[in-house]
Amino acid sequence: MLLELHVRDFAIIDDLQVTFHPGFNVLTGETGAGKSILIDAIDLLLGGKGQQEMVRAGAASARVEGIFQISGSRAAQIRAWLQEHALDEEEDTLILTREVRRTGRTVARINGRAVAQSLLARLGEMLVDIHGQGQHLSLLNPRTHIDLLDAYAGLLGRRGHLAHLVAALRQTRAELKRLRQDAREIERRLDLLRYQVEEIDAAALTPGEEEALESDLRRLANAETLMAETAMVDALLIEGEGETPSALDLVGRAIQHLEKLARLDPDLDRWVQAADALFDGLQELAREVADYAEALEFDPARLAQVEERLALIANLKRKYGDTIEDILAFGEEARAELALLADRETRTEDLEAREEALLRAIGQEAQALSQAREAAARTLAQAVEKELADLRMGGARFQVAIHQRPDPQGCYVGDARLAFDATGVDEVRFLVSANPGEPLRPLAKVASGGETARLMLALKHVLSQADPTPTLIFDEIDQGIGGRVGAVVGRKMWALARSHQVLCVTHLPQIAAYADLHLQVRKSQVGERTISRVQILEGAAQVEELAAMLGAPTPAGRASAQELLAEAQASKSVISNQ
Repeated sequence: MLLELHVRDFAIIDDLQVTFHPGFNVLTGETGAGKSILIDAIDLLLGGKGQQEMVRAGAASARVEGIFQISGSRAAQIRAWLQEHALDEEEDTLILTREVRRTGRTVARINGRAVAQSLLARLGEMLVDIHGQGQHLSLLNPRTHIDLLDAYAGLLGRRGHLAHLVAALRQTRAELKRLRQDAREIERRLDLLRYQVEEIDAAALTPGEEEALESDLRRLANAETLMAETAMVDALLIEGEGETPSALDLVGRAIQHLEKLARLDPDLDRWVQAADALFDGLQELAREVADYAEALEFDPARLAQVEERLALIANLKRKYGDTIEDILAFGEEARAELALLADRETRTEDLEAREEALLRAIGQEAQALSQAREAAARTLAQAVEKELADLRMGGARFQVAIHQRPDPQGCYVGDARLAFDATGVDEVRFLVSANPGEPLRPLAKVASGGETARLMLALKHVLSQADPTPTLIFDEIDQGIGGRVGAVVGRKMWALARSHQVLCVTHLPQIAAYADLHLQVRKSQVGERTISRVQILEGAAQVEELAAMLGAPTPAGRASAQELLAEAQASKSVISNQ
């Protein structure tokens, strides 16, 4: 929903800020006052084409900013889209900005971040439908028609099971395609996998083996130095060196003297205990050094064996992974793929049978959906034509065309094979003939103007609960209609505004009388410049504007305006109580 619009230096608008109502917003004013300029500004904001002629004379750039509230049935889709493009915010508001510079260059921003115009336009399609600007009118996009029909018919839930079946079929076909690759390519792959599995199995690797081998390598490569050093340690600890006593002898003699001290001063007994512990520790160290020395040996054959083993592991790491664990995991994956490919014939037969079963199940579900759509299409067409008759387009015809396309690879529907996707086998198009004798044509082919606007209003009114677009804008919807039909249009637009925010530019007081928010756009002269201003009309000011729109700013005209407001209020009460 559009909360606020700020327009600066755009055409004849110098600086304008408008706050909109969540319901029915009406913009009135004299021709040329700038009503449609506001719609053009919104179109630019939603990704429309920027032109340097939009920049107000004497200004360097034009800027339009809109604040939207993210709410309604499309809120989840909009938030997911924003998150997908890293544009999400925690707030429930969305700020769009568009700037057109005098050079013709434009800048688009979503939540303050610069984006491509195409990205802004895609978001704009989810936020607003602008009649008269086809790029923002979702009903003109045939891709939306099947969703609107299904939402109208309450079929969106039933499509979930079909979509699940289609996803399963796509997965099955992808696996079949892989298995049906060129036979020679598969044989080459089989040979490679066998070689890889055999090479890894032959190595008989064990986790942690590389660390143990590296430790062995260090000992074997330095065996002579290790032997010499352990011999020196053994001599210093146990045997002594020349006339120098060993460490154990010296500590033993120190213990004897400490014992004498302790006999004279018992408080020094702790020194004796500490020295005993030191002596025991030295003895244990001496035993460990002796055991280590005994295990040492200079073994060139073992050294070569360790070096060869480590080289083998290094070669496997270059091919299959950074660690032994990675190599073993690669081997298991290769073994699994080898088993799958080796059993491809059996697997292919199973997948082909599954494909056939899924195609029949999809066809059955799609056929049921088609039958439900056919019934809903008739009801929808009748409802739209009734709305068009109310809008003085009794000669207009509306039809929901549902077609299927043959496809030799498609799902089975009766004796035929039809193209399908996650929505089923149907291609849905809304067709219309605005006048008697004219052929039915797609909505996008209908001429612009009042007829198109009324057609869109009829469709929007019927599809109000199915159409998730939160804001609807109608420009010049009153072309070619009189006051009596204008009252009908006003009533329908107000009813539509119970589920959507509606903005309408109109010259008919019968429509304006239904406004929840009446905005008057007026043009004024400031110095030598012409500028547009927007004023909220309430009470006497609204009555005065309606009287002026009736062409009678007189007491009688004001009385007629009061009658229009009273009739509109009565109609609103009836609609609210239905």
